[in-house]
Amino acid sequence: MQPIMIVLPGDDGTAGIGREQASGAAPKPDLPLTRREFLRGSGVIFGTLAASSTLAALTPSRAWAVELKTLNANEGRTLMAMGRVLYPHKKFPDAIYALLAKDLDAKAGTSGATASLLRKGCADLDAKAGGTFVKAGADQRLAAVKSLEGKPFFATVRGQCITSLYDNDMAFTALGYPGSSWEKGGYITRGFQDLKWLPEPSVEASPPADLG
Repeated sequence: MQPIMIVLPGDDGTAGIGREQASGAAPKPDLPLTRREFLRGSGVIFGTLAASSTLAALTPSRAWAVELKTLNANEGRTLMAMGRVLYPHKKFPDAIYALLAKDLDAKAGTSGATASLLRKGCADLDAKAGGTFVKAGADQRLAAVKSLEGKPFFATVRGQCITSLYDNDMAFTALGYPGSSWEKGGYITRGFQDLKWLPEPSVEASPPADLG
């Protein structure tokens, strides 16, 4: 089985939330995953989507890999683990948190100061966790992250989490969000009544849309 390398939307021009359909129905999303034969970065993170994962049915393979060009694999996994402490989601597989590591690695590649900041921050997390942050227990990880609150490293990682974890098609799929609808005709014909966790409203409360 060939590994699948996670790429950000736009990296290869193939990622994006579906394609517009004339029917207005929500299309099957294109996840930001692509096959690569060779990974030559300074660090490579591998993983496998659980068979029960929503994403597993939408990808060509359950195996995935992220190529880091500046940081090493341990630093990448440390940033992933920190991201999960800051923004824990049971529905999010590690593959989504790997996008955080990839984005931070990209920033490290353009700034020596950022690279040093991230490397030192990861080393600090290991030290505060009593060895290896990634292998530490949940309480140890939380305490280690809290101890760095207010420092530039903490702010850098937390700030990147906002876009890396939530502005991508894998997160949309995991959370059940169909993506932007205005360019596809709006929510009246796709997604308006998709809140499955709420009871169906009465006809009086939600009359049929006037498509006039």
